[in-house]
Formats: sequence, C-alpha cells, structure tokens
Amino acid sequence: MSKLYIVPTPIGNLEDITLRAIRVLKESDLILAEDTRVTKKLLNSLEISKPILSFHTHNEHKILSGVIDKILSNNSTVLVSDAGTPGISDPGFLLIRECILKSIKVECLPGPVALIPAIVSSGFSCDRFVFEGFLPHKKGRKKRLEEIGAENKTSILYESPHRLVKCLNQIVEFMGEDRKVCVARELTKLYEEFKRGTAKEIKEYYEKNPPKGEAVIIIEGKDKK
Repeated sequence: MSKLYIVPTPIGNLEDITLRAIRVLKESDLILAEDTRVTKKLLNSLEISKPILSFHTHNEHKILSGVIDKILSNNSTVLVSDAGTPGISDPGFLLIRECILKSIKVECLPGPVALIPAIVSSGFSCDRFVFEGFLPHKKGRKKRLEEIGAENKTSILYESPHRLVKCLNQIVEFMGEDRKVCVARELTKLYEEFKRGTAKEIKEYYEKNPPKGEAVIIIEGKDKK
C-alpha cells in the first residue's frame, strides 16, 4: 500500500537525525526534496543512494498531480525539506492535503524544527506560544505586527538575514523599544548564537553586526514582566 512519509532533516548539525528517519530513507522508493543538492549532501553523509525528485515552493502546484501518481506507483515515498520538518514554513502542505484526499496514508516522523529549541532557550514562557513563521513582505505585514504586539503569549517568527534588522525596527515601531526579544541564529551549528534583550538593544546590535543565516525571533508576550 502506498504511503507518504514526512521526514524531518537536521537544521544544521548533521548528527541531529533519528535512527528511524535513516531507516525510512533507506527503505524508500523515491525521495521528494526541496533542493536536490542539499538532500544529496545529507544522503551521501548517510551512505544512502535513492531516486530524488525536486519538489519545492515554485513547482509544487504545477507538478502536484504527477507527484501523486508517482506516490501511488511506489510503496514508500519520502518528503524532505532542506532543513527541519516539511510543512513548517516549507513546502509540504499541498501534497499532504492531496494525499489525504486521495486516501494515501501519510506518516510524519518527529524530529528537528527550529522553533522549539529557539523558544526553549529564549528564557521566555513556552507553555503557550504563537508561531507566525515568515511574515508577509508587504500586504498584511503591518496588521500582523500589530496583532503580535497585542498578543499576551510568546510569539515566534522566522526571518532571513537581510531582513532581520528591518523586522527588528518594525518590532520597535509597533511594540515599543522595551519589548523583550530574543534572536536565535545558526541553531545547532558551530556558531550558534542567542541575543536577548530589549527590541532596541537587539536592533542596535545587528545594525553593527550584520547577521548571517536565517534567524528565529522570539517576542515576549505583552503582559509578561
């Protein structure tokens, strides 16, 4: 019976992959990858050789029907993203939804995702939180920032390095310069970094020290002191 496995992959350190994930990759008939070059690097490190098909944000609508046919023609198909868990700010939702509609069994393995180590290490309350992923670049961005500013729970954002300072400036603008913020970068890698302080302090730090690598921004809830 055909099955789609959702397999999380390391967000940095290649050792952060489960034994079960390795077994599923070895037993798969086909691997759907966000960037085949990134996935081949991981597979080579694990000494795994499998057919790989490109499946990413820019082609998932166009090739979805053909991918479903390939899943139905195989026993085991694996979906991976470049890093972390597919579907969490990465391609995967459309395919998973379509598989469910076609009565194809979907099994998601537990594993790496950047937001969890980021919020746990931030020092902010993590019993209840809101995950916002990447904010829209233009339309709707101001409204989302205002909503986050009014949120009492901890909020988590993903941001690219070249937009980090802009985002921190907007946090200062919409939430105040004293709002507590933590920026986590390069998680699980050699130069992992956590910067904690007020929105103004963190903004000024990254204005002087341009960041590299995608960042996780954790924003303390409005009523937390």
